[in-house]
Amino acid sequence: MNRDIFRQLEQWKNSADRKPLILTGARQVGKTWAMKEFGRRYFKNVAYINFDNNSTLKNFFESDISINRIILALSAHTGITIKPDETLIIFDEVQEVPRALSSLKYFCEDAPEYAVIAAGSQMGVALHQGTNFPVGKVKLMNLYPLSFMEYLQAVENEQMNSILKDNDWDLILSFKDRIIQRMKEYFYIGGMPQAVQSFIDEQDWNKVREIQNTLLKVYEQDFSKYAKPELCTRLNQVWNSLPAQLSKENKKFMYGQIKKGARAKDFELAIQWLSDCGLIHLVHSVSKPGYPLKAYEELDSFKIFMNDIGLLGALGGTDVKTILNDNVFFVEFKGAITEQYVLQQLFSTTELKPFYYSSPTSSGEIDFLIQIQGQIVPVEVKSSENLQAKSLKAFHQKWQNKFSVRTSLSDFRKDDWLTNIPLYVISRIEEIVKAQD
Repeated sequence: MNRDIFRQLEQWKNSADRKPLILTGARQVGKTWAMKEFGRRYFKNVAYINFDNNSTLKNFFESDISINRIILALSAHTGITIKPDETLIIFDEVQEVPRALSSLKYFCEDAPEYAVIAAGSQMGVALHQGTNFPVGKVKLMNLYPLSFMEYLQAVENEQMNSILKDNDWDLILSFKDRIIQRMKEYFYIGGMPQAVQSFIDEQDWNKVREIQNTLLKVYEQDFSKYAKPELCTRLNQVWNSLPAQLSKENKKFMYGQIKKGARAKDFELAIQWLSDCGLIHLVHSVSKPGYPLKAYEELDSFKIFMNDIGLLGALGGTDVKTILNDNVFFVEFKGAITEQYVLQQLFSTTELKPFYYSSPTSSGEIDFLIQIQGQIVPVEVKSSENLQAKSLKAFHQKWQNKFSVRTSLSDFRKDDWLTNIPLYVISRIEEIVKAQD
């Protein structure tokens, strides 16, 4: 299995001002595998240290943490002779030993010749709290579940990905049915590496769902392991409300959907915790589609998406037949699944920060707003080949934006003010829009 993050990691390795790297991301998205595999491909050897339940190293870091002493101890612990630029040093579950996290500052200041990557399942929470975090001394990088393009490469081949990356829409059309079938698979399987690898190896939908349900239980166990009891209850309530939140026509997060009488102040910390862990994505509304969008962000109005489309389906109880057979029963929730899919591609394959917009004078809503080359680009998501775009048209007529995007199962098409981008290449939205400017 190949991951796009290897390109970013290679750039980090070769950068002239390389700092220690902190790799964030939800549990089970493949951080440990990615770090080890990157080390295997790009370094002569790897010194891997897991701080989870490692009392020996925890005690070591409680005393002097000079670089020479650290290197000597890590070499003894791993049996690897650590040499600058030849050895990748990996600190896994580093949040379990705050002094080890602090040591990254000394690697940056006193020994930049050593390549160090740190990661942990609760790293996001640790960084948000700021405890022992070496501000300005590290580079941050996030790993997400597999994007659809990564999934396609895993189950097909590099040539199929190359076809989608070209602008030969006639050639893409020749493979459309095959690509859409793979995309429907992705809707069910999602991008969690264990689920993807299981499907590649066994082609068993039930096994995939078993893995997804196990991952959901692991996440819920983390709630009770890392959060205080009163917060744990609220984490579970927010988490389990997400399928219902997204199945509404108006997908704005409603506290009353969690339980009757729920208030923002009771659940704000739980939402922040889930976001810090990489388990959810928040998409805030804007008061107007002005530039920059961040200046018009409304912090109390947002939609919440999960970290993975497959886990959303598992939590919502969808079955494979409804996705692959396009069952009418699935239509209501399908809008949520498709919106989750688009959001996931934007987060995992671009650096675009999506917002959304809801007009105060009408029921029309723009699913996503993004910024590309100083332009505000509205994006409407369709789960089928329905080409109506009433909300998008009304938005264009009011705001006279230069670009508008509808993404659906329909083929690529550029009209006067509207471009239809097929769902299976929505990750290329920035490139496609720039090409039309």
